[in-house]
Amino acid sequence: LDLIRLAPSIVEPAIAATIMLTGLATLGTFARDGAAVSRRWQTGRYFMAAGFGLIHGLGFSNFLRSLLGDSEGLALPLCAFNVGLEAGQLLIVAGVLLLGMAVGRVVPRHYWVGAVSAVVAILGGSMLVERLG
Repeated sequence: LDLIRLAPSIVEPAIAATIMLTGLATLGTFARDGAAVSRRWQTGRYFMAAGFGLIHGLGFSNFLRSLLGDSEGLALPLCAFNVGLEAGQLLIVAGVLLLGMAVGRVVPRHYWVGAVSAVVAILGGSMLVERLG
């Protein structure tokens, strides 16, 4: 709808930064052997998710805009794109959940979550350096 438009040179590094920060935040949460997070931090996570969702949405809108060009019929392609995107996310989440359940039988949960969070933070940092370079 062109309500918000940012250049990919801004959005792409921001997406990588959100991935890295999510990994670091989760790693910090489980550094204390999975201790419960404070109510203040829990509320902050909602705002973080909303902001990060907006940044990722800007990335998807740039991608979708490049696919559609100036086509007038936006509703059907947008709906199809979103349904496909959500279906893909559900498959990824299901796969990670199943893998986590299998690994969780052998490795304590906080080690598993910590290892995955560290990998996510490293990959996000690598993507950030690549997009800024």
